[in-house]
Amino acid sequence: MNDMDKNKVKLGIAPIAWTNDDMPELGAENTFEQCISEMALAGFEGTEIGNKYPKDPQVLKKALSLRGLRVCNAWFSAYLTTKPLQETVDAFVKHRDLLYELGAKIIGAAEQGHSIQGLKDIPVFAGKPIFTKEEWKRLADGLNYLGKLAQNKGMVLTYHHHMGTGVQTLEEIDRLMSMTDPDFVYLLYDTGHLVFSGEDPVEVVKKYAARIKHVHLKDVRKDVLEKVKREDMSFLDAVRAGVFTVPGDGMIDFAPIFKVLDDTGYEGWMVVEAEQDPAKANPLEYALKAREYIKVKAGL
Repeated sequence: MNDMDKNKVKLGIAPIAWTNDDMPELGAENTFEQCISEMALAGFEGTEIGNKYPKDPQVLKKALSLRGLRVCNAWFSAYLTTKPLQETVDAFVKHRDLLYELGAKIIGAAEQGHSIQGLKDIPVFAGKPIFTKEEWKRLADGLNYLGKLAQNKGMVLTYHHHMGTGVQTLEEIDRLMSMTDPDFVYLLYDTGHLVFSGEDPVEVVKKYAARIKHVHLKDVRKDVLEKVKREDMSFLDAVRAGVFTVPGDGMIDFAPIFKVLDDTGYEGWMVVEAEQDPAKANPLEYALKAREYIKVKAGL
């Protein structure tokens, strides 16, 4: 196993392990300060933005820099398939400018038109949205435009394939990648969402290495995944049941994934993003577990 290049690859962790944005009752007791202090304590240098983070960029920057942390990315919800383009554009520009002020280079966007990821009663597999031909065109054209807006500020738009949305399977990722301009639209590669969907994460990283500009590291518990399918669970219930966990604690072998990223010269952030119920999975304990695993498997 080659060690990945510390000068090229930075490690971050997402606040979703401390407080869940989709289900704020999970981790409601964990404060912003505790969250970022524990991230730093576990040995991470980057973070994404959670719902408890101060809205004022200067306040946020100060709190993070005290702990040697910085913002690397923040989730953006696009509604290109269901709402007028301008609504998404206006929201995107605001989001882009905030991230720019915070010094982040990456914007992770996911299409939320028809998404069922936040709906508690719809089974994540059976209820998955399928875009029409017209919706695919609106999505691709819209993303190309957002990608140009990102580039205007020297930033990069990455697309986050996600369970319960219209871009979930490899076939759908292929379609999106082929319909969008590689100069403007990149891929946010998420190991957990690929495995949850039934895809091979090694195949995907090999196929799209040149377009991957941000990486989410999350693992999947095989027994919970089987239960999700068996019981037709929703995405939120699957998360609550513990379908996701940190690298090294589930069914994914990350060594070949790290190797492909290293061999193809990946440069950017790898972010541990494993949403669980913090009452069941202590966030600091799991952050340390992930950090140790990445040190062993990626040499970082």
